[in-house]
Amino acid sequence: MITLVSISVGRPATGTYDGGKQFRSGIFKYPVEGPVFLDYTGLEGDGSADLVHHHGLDKAVCVLSHEHLAYWQNANRRDVPPGFFGENLTIEGLPETEVHIGDVFRIGEAEVQCSQPRQPCHNINKRFDDKTMVQRVQDTGFTGYYLRVLKQGWVQAGERLVPLHADAEKLSIDACNRAMFHDRENLEGLRRVMAHPLLSESWKRGLVPLLEKLESRAATSPNDKT
Repeated sequence: MITLVSISVGRPATGTYDGGKQFRSGIFKYPVEGPVFLDYTGLEGDGSADLVHHHGLDKAVCVLSHEHLAYWQNANRRDVPPGFFGENLTIEGLPETEVHIGDVFRIGEAEVQCSQPRQPCHNINKRFDDKTMVQRVQDTGFTGYYLRVLKQGWVQAGERLVPLHADAEKLSIDACNRAMFHDRENLEGLRRVMAHPLLSESWKRGLVPLLEKLESRAATSPNDKT
């Protein structure tokens, strides 16, 4: 069973790191009680300080697996409550290896579709006051992911996510992460990721330089089948 454990929202706020340096970010999310309205741009009461990289229809809500919180609590020896990574929805039972680009779910009244992985940014380092966190998130694959909203409606913590459509391509969030961060010499794997029509254009743009590099190399090495 896939369960929405927590809904977290927050407006941009100022935090500190590295001995008192300040940063302003929308990463400061906190759980809310009761129904919350989810529209095509996100949850009521939520906001982002960076409307270029953390906003848009393909990034309406950010998801993190509830199972990951225990891992980071143990690894960092600190409390990591829902919302601490800046995620809107903390979900149990749907990790990066099990959710695919294009998969559709119903949550309460709303319908959502998986659109891309979350690309961890420097604000995670600052939130944890730990310069290694972004790299560690990439290494574990515990990035989280984004959902686009297909149908607006009220959602509430404790509700089940009901699968409505399983995408036939079976391109997992984990596979997209591996193409971006790990398996960067696999041309065929990269082409598969880039070809998916429901993967967000912003994620594809980040892979274009790598694709061009590998295709150029393949063109000059016709016997290289990778």
